[in-house]
Amino acid sequence: MIVMLLLTLWQAPASTVPMKTIEKGMDSQIDRGQQVAARSAEEWTRLWTLHAGERPRPPVDFAREIVVGVFLGSRPTGGFSIEVVGAREEGGALVVQYRETRPPPRSVAAQILTSPYHIVTFLARPGTVKFEKIE
Repeated sequence: MIVMLLLTLWQAPASTVPMKTIEKGMDSQIDRGQQVAARSAEEWTRLWTLHAGERPRPPVDFAREIVVGVFLGSRPTGGFSIEVVGAREEGGALVVQYRETRPPPRSVAAQILTSPYHIVTFLARPGTVKFEKIE
């Protein structure tokens, strides 16, 4: 029992940086898997337009925030998802941790194209943004 608890804690993402979800869903217009950060209104406009076309863009205060998006890309069925689960500061970089979920083998899933995504904000900070996939 203690070993399982320690193993769970060891595998859990260490989120020390607060975040806020802007939008999460299954229908991004970005059909290629990617992880991105936007630090300016121009970058945010470009990212949002690629993701959502002409839909109204949520406001972001770039004096205080940065936007981070994780896009899984086009998938052939339902059952796929992506989630930003946390972040930590490491060596001057913001390390954004995300988890991908896939449908189990031999499961029944809706036969529909999906393009899962999760877009969040973090408090603005200097340095690079790195991404880490959590299994």
